[in-house]
Amino acid sequence: MSNFVNLSIFENYQKYIDNEQEIREKIRLMVRKIEQNTKEAAIQLQIIHCDLSKIDNACAKARKTIAVCSENYQSLSELIPIGQYYRYSDHWTYITQRLVFIIAMVVYLEAGFLVTRETVAEMLGLKTNQADGFHLDIEDYLMGILQMASELSRFATNSVTLGDYDRPLHISRFMANLNAGYRLLNLKNDGLRKRFDALKYDVKKIEEVVYDISIRGLKNITNEATDETSNRETEENDSSTNAVGTVENI
Repeated sequence: MSNFVNLSIFENYQKYIDNEQEIREKIRLMVRKIEQNTKEAAIQLQIIHCDLSKIDNACAKARKTIAVCSENYQSLSELIPIGQYYRYSDHWTYITQRLVFIIAMVVYLEAGFLVTRETVAEMLGLKTNQADGFHLDIEDYLMGILQMASELSRFATNSVTLGDYDRPLHISRFMANLNAGYRLLNLKNDGLRKRFDALKYDVKKIEEVVYDISIRGLKNITNEATDETSNRETEENDSSTNAVGTVENI
């Protein structure tokens, strides 16, 4: 029996390992660029917690940063060999979830509804069908939306501090619907399931904020003040009209 070992086969293995390491290094470099842009977008949105008047401006800036991320995702997709998305997906899973969260926040702040997976994928330049290649995974989308829920919980509290007592009421209704939607899912993924379990605490926190607003009689202060001002202006206009009519009669 021969104990001969053909060492040339290990040379081929080394070539494979070197190629694998080269691909992963290129992926890491591109993901770092996306991470940097994502941090910038997150920082731009933080202004909403201290100045409600700058929400529109913050969303506009975040959208520009998201557009840059879309270009980086295009470059990233070109690095991934065909059919090997999930082999390397651990490099960008977390940052993609963060971007879903940021996009969901922007859309909610602008329009007040839940962004769809298709819209998020379009904004990032990704596919929605796994067979098409580099795509937005459903679990990444769901995880990102849950991150948004935690941010909205914080936003509701800060809105009260800034004197906006109506916004928490809208957020509360939105979160209740979001919670109901997630309850329709049979979640078996451990990470996603644990993150979903935290949603009930976010919902409870917002409900406590709404309760405090209600018992303090603050929720209609803004509307009542507006109505009072409007009624006062109407009365003044009526008085002016009557005065003019009296003068004309004289």
